[in-house]
Amino acid sequence: MTTDDLIAATAPAIASIGSTFYFIPETLAVGKELGLDGFRWYVLGRGGVLGDVEAPVISAAFGYFAPAMITRLWDSARTKVAPREAGHRYHLCAAEHGRRRFGDVVGLDAYCAAAEKVIANAPRDGLSLFAGIASEPLVEDPAGRAMQLTAVLREYRGSAHLAAVLASGLSATTAHFVKRPTDVKAFGYEEGQVSVTGEDTDRMKVAETITDTIVRPAFATLDDTEAQALIDGAAGMKEALA
Repeated sequence: MTTDDLIAATAPAIASIGSTFYFIPETLAVGKELGLDGFRWYVLGRGGVLGDVEAPVISAAFGYFAPAMITRLWDSARTKVAPREAGHRYHLCAAEHGRRRFGDVVGLDAYCAAAEKVIANAPRDGLSLFAGIASEPLVEDPAGRAMQLTAVLREYRGSAHLAAVLASGLSATTAHFVKRPTDVKAFGYEEGQVSVTGEDTDRMKVAETITDTIVRPAFATLDDTEAQALIDGAAGMKEALA
């Protein structure tokens, strides 16, 4: 198995699994206890790993959202809950989600070991949101830990992808209109705010290739047995969620 085969086999599953706890009722209930609605809880919880910073820092780390939207949500949320506390509680929500859904998934110990090896060998340079969540403590049980690690791996590729977008010559705003044209309003933009060209689409393909280039060395540290454990664990979790 090549490293590119491993990335191709796991990246879509990690991307989808890693975000599944964001807006479920159990996570939203924790935010409500803290006085935060769903989107404010998402922004403060996900971005809180970076600390009590100014809104432009969070906007830069998230990348795809309209800056004005992030500023409104972040500034109003951090007056109610300390960002670092929110980041920690949000990471625990991921663990609780894993405990509820992945208790019967086989091979999670091996999955966790492989995921931790990738994360340990992944550079933090320029990848602020990944660096922040990777610094959060992990729970001990395999089901909760596996979900937390998947969220970390999702931020790894996401942060790498944002760097790749800029390296390809796209702005984060244009990249959003290329990649998620049906979600522009949900991310704080106006319909038609950006006109996507064929060149933009080509640059997005380059960005995907650069993203793989950035994350490849960390995934390359896995041997075949570890790589298969990562693939099997991700597949098992995805099946459990289905």
